[in-house]
Amino acid sequence: MLTAGELAGLVVAIFWVILVCFMVVVLVRLARLLTETRKSVAELSDRIAPLLDDMSQTVSEANRRLVAAEEITDNMRDVSGNMVKITGVASTLFAGPVLKISAFRDGFRMALARRAARRVPARRVARGGPRTAPRTGPRAGDRLSERHSAERAVERRAIGRGRG
Repeated sequence: MLTAGELAGLVVAIFWVILVCFMVVVLVRLARLLTETRKSVAELSDRIAPLLDDMSQTVSEANRRLVAAEEITDNMRDVSGNMVKITGVASTLFAGPVLKISAFRDGFRMALARRAARRVPARRVARGGPRTAPRTGPRAGDRLSERHSAERAVERRAIGRGRG
């Protein structure tokens, strides 16, 4: 039979063999994992190269389109500046004469109205009828009406010069 020391050595040897077998199994699995990882990295690098080429083409195309869009915005800025200038010229050319014509028409209409107001009462009085026509012009000696008439004349002159 075995002595206690031999029995202890046998037990330690058996545990050592079990530990070595376990480590071999772990190392074999680790080797398989590393092999699969190497294959995956190789496949990934084969796929990434064309993707990087496509990405660089896409970035180049995007840059080209951004340059075109920048040219368009510059052109639009120039066009809007030209439109401001054209609008200013059109306003100067058309607004001044239109205001002058409007002021002339208003003055002419007021003159006709005053003239008609002066004639209507004379005809009615000559016929002997009552005076029923409303007065449209200022009354003689009416200071408020004279002041208003003077202010309107100043406004019409200012409008005729393109300041109103």
